[in-house]
Amino acid sequence: MHSMNFIRYSVAYVFIISGTMKILSEELATTFINLGLPYPIYFMYVVALTEIVCGGLILANKKVKTASIPLILIMIAAIILTKVPLLHAGILTFAFQARLDIVMLFLLAILYHKNSFRPFS
Repeated sequence: MHSMNFIRYSVAYVFIISGTMKILSEELATTFINLGLPYPIYFMYVVALTEIVCGGLILANKKVKTASIPLILIMIAAIILTKVPLLHAGILTFAFQARLDIVMLFLLAILYHKNSFRPFS
C-alpha cells in the first residue's frame, strides 16, 4: 500500500502546485489566453481551483476516485489543446513535451481504479 500512497502524494503535489501557479503566474494567464478558449481567465481560475481542490482531496485520501475524474478530463484537454498541435514538429517532440501530461494521466487512472483491484476476492 506504500506505493499507492507515493502515487497519491506525487499526483497531489503536481496538481496543487500547478493550480497555485495558474493563479499566481501572469505567464500562464497569457498561455490560457492564447489557447482561444472562451473567457480564458475565468476558465483558468476554474481549472486552477479544480486542480487545488481535487489535489487536496487526493492528498487527504478523501474521495480519491471522484477527485480523479475532473483531473483526468483536465489532462486530456491539456494534451489535446497544448500537445497535439506539436505533432507537426514530429512524434519525438510531441512525446517529449507531453511526458508529464501522459504520466499524470496514467497515475490518475491508477488512482481511479485502485478500489477496483481486489486480488483475493
